[in-house]
Amino acid sequence: PWISLQVLNEGEEPDNFFWVGLGGKKPYDTSAEYMNLTRLFTCSNEKGYFTISEKCTDFCQDDLADDDIMILDNGEQVFLWLGARCSEVEIKLAYKSAQVYIQHLRVKQPEKPRKLFLT
Repeated sequence: PWISLQVLNEGEEPDNFFWVGLGGKKPYDTSAEYMNLTRLFTCSNEKGYFTISEKCTDFCQDDLADDDIMILDNGEQVFLWLGARCSEVEIKLAYKSAQVYIQHLRVKQPEKPRKLFLT
């Protein structure tokens, strides 16, 4: 068989059961250095023209509204988050803006190349 099945009763799991499923327990990053590299931008054309503004502090998943487009740079990857109710024009402009942002980063931080992911 290509899989093995083991039945466990709730509460009787081995101590490392959770971590084995995740590939092993790793040290917890307490430095939060990644937060110094993480940036979130809001893309909008609600004023009649396309704008991008950076949300500087204290952003979280709740900031991702379904009528917004956001560009999230976590220091290693750039994500273009597309809300369900954003317009086709906003999508095209934000996509092009994210590409320009990545090109700028290639010059500014050549040691940390980023790829764009659509979400």
